[in-house]
Amino acid sequence: MSADATAPVLPTHTPALFDAAVVRAAERLRAGELVALPTETVYGLAANALDAAAVARIYEVKGRPAHNPIIVHVSDLEMARRCVSQWPAAAAQLAKAFWPGPLTLVLARATVIPDIVTADGSTVGVRWPSHPFMQAVIRACGFPLAAPSANLSNQISPTNAEHVRRQLGGRIGLIVDGGQAQVGIESTVVDVSGAGARVLRPGMIHAESLAAALGATLLLPSSKEAHDLESAEASRLRSPGQLPRHYAPTARLVVCSWTDAEDLERQIAAYRAPADRTHVIAHTHIPSGTRLGGVSVIPHDAEAYARAIYAVLHRCDEEGAELIVAEALPDGAEWRAIADRLARASA
Repeated sequence: MSADATAPVLPTHTPALFDAAVVRAAERLRAGELVALPTETVYGLAANALDAAAVARIYEVKGRPAHNPIIVHVSDLEMARRCVSQWPAAAAQLAKAFWPGPLTLVLARATVIPDIVTADGSTVGVRWPSHPFMQAVIRACGFPLAAPSANLSNQISPTNAEHVRRQLGGRIGLIVDGGQAQVGIESTVVDVSGAGARVLRPGMIHAESLAAALGATLLLPSSKEAHDLESAEASRLRSPGQLPRHYAPTARLVVCSWTDAEDLERQIAAYRAPADRTHVIAHTHIPSGTRLGGVSVIPHDAEAYARAIYAVLHRCDEEGAELIVAEALPDGAEWRAIADRLARASA
């Protein structure tokens, strides 16, 4: 597309529009083109996962590091098993419990998956999404789709079609509007390619729920492993979402706690940002906001917070924020994935 062109955005809110959008999206994907598609987690930038040249275009459009692998999306268990060379009992148990849904399983790859999808690694992440439009497109194509988030690399993931249009509208040929993403952050990623099961990226399916389905304890990344990933830039990543800085707004993001408005004001002053360019995201201690550029309140509920947080960060950037101050999250398994995203966004 030319620099001043904008990708058409196809609606899907009636059965006729839905069906027409499936046909157009599948036609472009079969032709080796990229299409931005809705999923229940975030919007994805999709290409034929079996077409190395099409997947290379994803890396080019996003500015994605070559060592960051891409998750493959499927429409059923049969397609998932064609993407991998082994299907261990742990994969079968987790797929039965949580698919279709926001869970990615990392498994030994099949030879049909191109090297570029896995960043030359021996494993591939596979997910069966629950969004009806994504499912319909994959079925229409008859092949799996490689689909990282539909945004520029390391920036905030999009949770609606307008977020995609603002970042990628001049770089791709088609965006499908499937409504607001209902999960709001990226999938949980679990490595079941070896002995045991290990969470590589937390998500809204929590480790405790995964362990209950498996009847076994899951391993979580240790602080040493996290440090090793950050210090070894050439490390071969087994999953996206492991880079130290990711999901980041343009504005500087800090996470802190405060007791009252005076305490918050004192902490903001230390960052030397103009008050009218400072936006606060709160869930419990809510400032009046009279001197601030903006105050966003997200419910003190993990699922509601996950659905809202990326949209709020997008809005802060759109409104010209220089500093975003997010109230520290509660402890608890249900908040672990959101805390991970905020930590990477503020790195």
